[in-house]
Amino acid sequence: MKEDIVIKQECLPPVTISAGDYDRLAFLASFGLSSRRDRPAAEMLGNELIRATILTPRAIPPFVATMHSRLEFRDDVTWDVRCAMLVYPDEDDGQADCISVLSPEGAALIGLREDQSITWRTPQGWRSLTLLHVLHQPHGRFVEPWREIS
Repeated sequence: MKEDIVIKQECLPPVTISAGDYDRLAFLASFGLSSRRDRPAAEMLGNELIRATILTPRAIPPFVATMHSRLEFRDDVTWDVRCAMLVYPDEDDGQADCISVLSPEGAALIGLREDQSITWRTPQGWRSLTLLHVLHQPHGRFVEPWREIS
């Protein structure tokens, strides 16, 4: 009998999630639990959401990784530095410049602030990522519709 793959998070920095992203991310995490392939990342994403601070889109600081942010991050095991946009799974076209939030790396990066690191253990060994820079973060540019009306 083959054991389920489990990702165990070891170093858990504080995370911040936009209220605009939270519901869709919670749905993805719940839905991903039913997929054998997505289960480890879905569990990790769910754990991140449980402990996240939820803010309105306008209140998200520009140095926090949100959905559709363009990020520069480092793999602290290999020291490789990469730039990619954090996207929803249906937006991931397989290009190197996109990273799905329903992947271990995407679930690790969502909600991090610049210079924060997260470390977790997989069956293949330790993983650790550090968010170096948020190159573009769209959330601070949005205005809640009810604020425009009043």
